[in-house]
Amino acid sequence: MLIENKPRRFELWVVRICFLGITIDCLWGLLIRAQPVCIRILVRVEGFVYRIMDEFKGCDLDYFPENILIDVLSFLSVRELVRAGRVCKRWKRLVKDQRLWRTVDLTAWKGVTSRILWVLLRQYFGCGLRCLRLRGLLLSARGGTFLSESWLKALSNKCPRLSKLCLLHADLRTLPNCLLLPPSLRVLELRGCELPRGFFCQTKDSSPAFPQDRAVATSSAGGPQQGKDQKVKGQASPLGISIESLVLNNVPSFTDQHLQSLASWERLSRLELRDTFRITANGLRSCAAKDGISGMEGLVKLRFLELGITARQGYQLQMASLGLGAGWLGLEELSLGGKEVGPGLLCASRLKDLKRLCLWACTLSELQIVRSCRMLRGLRQLQFEDVVFQPRQSPPTDEEERSNEEQQDGEERSETDSNDDNKTQDTNDPFPSLRRSLAVMLPSCSLVFTNCSVQMNAD
Repeated sequence: MLIENKPRRFELWVVRICFLGITIDCLWGLLIRAQPVCIRILVRVEGFVYRIMDEFKGCDLDYFPENILIDVLSFLSVRELVRAGRVCKRWKRLVKDQRLWRTVDLTAWKGVTSRILWVLLRQYFGCGLRCLRLRGLLLSARGGTFLSESWLKALSNKCPRLSKLCLLHADLRTLPNCLLLPPSLRVLELRGCELPRGFFCQTKDSSPAFPQDRAVATSSAGGPQQGKDQKVKGQASPLGISIESLVLNNVPSFTDQHLQSLASWERLSRLELRDTFRITANGLRSCAAKDGISGMEGLVKLRFLELGITARQGYQLQMASLGLGAGWLGLEELSLGGKEVGPGLLCASRLKDLKRLCLWACTLSELQIVRSCRMLRGLRQLQFEDVVFQPRQSPPTDEEERSNEEQQDGEERSETDSNDDNKTQDTNDPFPSLRRSLAVMLPSCSLVFTNCSVQMNAD
């Protein structure tokens, strides 16, 4: 038996391909991408293939099932798929199958321009597209417009099931607002992008973008009628924005004004803000869900909030997490990272509905965690990711040293009687005393440690 029982069917499939007369070069080019175990299989069946190739010279790819071809082509990148479609008419038809275009990632293709986007949209994109990742020209020396209004409208019409859009290093200042994005979007992710001031507003700006257009509009006849048309255009769309999750990572142009405009999004339930240096505590406090005169105000449907600053130490710290001190109704999950962990822990006790707390990429002490989590009685899960725990800084007294010696003697005796399972739990726990103290204060809370470590003193 060449390999395990699990990939046995895959091994038989490779042998059947060999009987069809596929060359070794074709197998190496297509199957190595499909599964790493193919390398071992091909090495063992290579001699067998060469012995039977002479008997099946009349066979070619016409005998290859289409479903297997589509499965193999699914491991190719977008650029390689376009090239594969130039082989023959059959491959061109197979490459256009929508099962190959459900998730499209163009971030690795650095030479993508607006012309290439139009070609992909007209020839390959369709109703099967679910997720799209694009890299803009913000850091490119060529520059130029990347996403145009006409292309986004065509994308909305041709891909009605697009639910996730990720933009990397894209200059969105040429777009008036986010209403031009496909209305079927549920997740919007922006990384290293530039935004205009009113990008997240749901009302279209009636004023033209260029001064020449403004002069023509003011000097033309029929002013009252044009004013009515402009009022109709300025109204928000009846459907509104249906985005439920918004991720902003290293977007320096995102300010408090953008955050306040998100309050008009009725379906926004998840907001992630990483390295957004212009967000202040006052801006976050004004958008918090609270009881107002006319009812609930702010981000009412928000259930998950993430705040983190991990880069650019030269920037002035705004400490946006201090805005949580006023409370946030309905907020169930909070994630704090980097420089926002310290002030965020001080204000976390004001969140009455908080059930899950995640702390990542920071350095904490046991005393700081215990004091902050003392008031979080409703917490159900506390997660630590890439956290460095500091030891106790207070020097031990004589009585503590005696008690520690007695505890060490007791531990040595208990170690001889303990099982292997208990030993593995102690080694995997980066801070046993923290787990014991939190178990007393929060008995119904589960602790999760991921890639955590303990900082040891030099002595």
